[in-house]
Amino acid sequence: MTALQRRFPTLVRRCKRLVYQGRRRWLAFAALWRRSLQLRVVVSTLALSSAVVFVLGIVLQTQVTDRLMNAKEAAAIAQAFRSADVVQRELLAIDPASTEAISARLAGALAKLTSPNLERDVANPAAGAFEPVLVDGAATPVTPGARPAFAGPYNDVPLQLRNDVQQDKKATQIVTVTRDSGKVTLLVVGLPVASAGRALQLYLLFPLTAEQRTVGVVQSTLGIGGLVLLFLLAGITNLVTRQVVRPVRHAAEVAERFADGKLDERMDVVGEDDVARLADSFNEMAASLQRQIQQLEEFGQLQRRFTSDVSHELRTPLTTVRMAADVLHASREQFPQGLARSTELLVAELDRFEALLGDLLEISRLDAGVADLSVDAMDVRSIVQRAVDSVRVISGKAGVPVELYLPPTEVTAEVDARRLERILRNLLANAIDHGEGRPVQLQLAADRHAVAFTVRDFGVGLRPGEAELVFTRFWRADPSRDRQTGGTGLGLSISIEDAHLHGGRLDAWGELGEGACFRLTLPRIQDVELHGGSPLPLPPPIPNAGRPPAAVAVTAGPGGDEDQRE
Repeated sequence: MTALQRRFPTLVRRCKRLVYQGRRRWLAFAALWRRSLQLRVVVSTLALSSAVVFVLGIVLQTQVTDRLMNAKEAAAIAQAFRSADVVQRELLAIDPASTEAISARLAGALAKLTSPNLERDVANPAAGAFEPVLVDGAATPVTPGARPAFAGPYNDVPLQLRNDVQQDKKATQIVTVTRDSGKVTLLVVGLPVASAGRALQLYLLFPLTAEQRTVGVVQSTLGIGGLVLLFLLAGITNLVTRQVVRPVRHAAEVAERFADGKLDERMDVVGEDDVARLADSFNEMAASLQRQIQQLEEFGQLQRRFTSDVSHELRTPLTTVRMAADVLHASREQFPQGLARSTELLVAELDRFEALLGDLLEISRLDAGVADLSVDAMDVRSIVQRAVDSVRVISGKAGVPVELYLPPTEVTAEVDARRLERILRNLLANAIDHGEGRPVQLQLAADRHAVAFTVRDFGVGLRPGEAELVFTRFWRADPSRDRQTGGTGLGLSISIEDAHLHGGRLDAWGELGEGACFRLTLPRIQDVELHGGSPLPLPPPIPNAGRPPAAVAVTAGPGGDEDQRE
């Protein structure tokens, strides 16, 4: 625990809670943003509209302010020239050499300039009210800090403006001054005035209060108008987008129900616009798919019924032929050599034919959905051992040893023993057939939720893309290749269906020259969905290269002997 957490535990908890809530709301908004086209369109339109309204407001405000100030400045300059004429007339009699009564004369001229009667003659209504300032330029001291003779609020005139006017220039400047009523923004216009041989400066101070109010009204109007416009745009965009998105959402809902098997679902066709044409096309597509699905279902039912009926019907003649073949096979030593060999071939093919019929019946039950599980909680190691024992004869004939790696302790799972043994037997027979005489390894591992089996061979392997095709019925990687076990071509198809009945998975991996590996992953408890990965990787590591100490390897060699290795 940090020092901050020790000193402020409540604050730290609140901060963590706020961070958690903010993160949760952000994730919820991000999920809604990804799923909702309407939200993305409305927010995007609102963002772009906000940028446009902001730029337009800045431009309009700048234009209004510039025009107001330009008009104010022009009117103020005109007012300054009229006032300068009045000042010149009032100061014609001033003594150029006398400096004693200059302040009084300036004050008198200023009073004359601001008298009501004279204002009616020289005032410019566009300029507005003003405060005049008269300064005796001839007596302006050079020493910094000294003050010349003046009349009016001389301190409100900025220094830079005074310097410009003293150089016989007309100048204007906007300045903010502090008075008793507060800060006031002024437009100051300065002119040099020549009177009776003395250099005077006239300054007119125009308050910009009215202009500031006008600019404030413009700003508030633009702000309120912009917000109203944005709300209207958001509402209009939402309405328009909803009209487009709602049929799409309805189509998605209908498509989902159609995919769930409700083939009679259709969209409502309203009007003759593009959305109506989309709904009409969707309905035509749905009707066509419904007809094709029904045809496929009828064809599948006929196919399954045909396979089941043929398989059952062949049972009786096959039994009769089997009895006759067994009699001939038992007496084969009394036959000539060629006839005895024919009898052996007949029995072998009958065995294969019986296996094919059994697989066809099982496939028909799986296709019809009538296959069921008879699960029991048991130690799956015994099932693995029985599967290995069942292929020991064919592994001995092929010269392919089977290496078995089991955990030393019980591995209990709820499985159908018959189906699990059939899966392992099919995988082992397939590995022996493609093992090219090299060992076949079967590994078993388990965790809390799943149990996994891997059957690995080091034979010809699989080409890219063949890992998904191996479970196709009657598919063979190399049709010209001779099979060792005489399989029916349905073993892996039945195996993956049995795995799905258990709620598990059957995966395949292979590389040319490296062999192939099949991994079966089953849940340890039925009716519990299998999540995550598997206790064994695919392909698993070679046990001989790094076998865990707890594993036990059992090798079934060509002669059927077992070698236990701890």
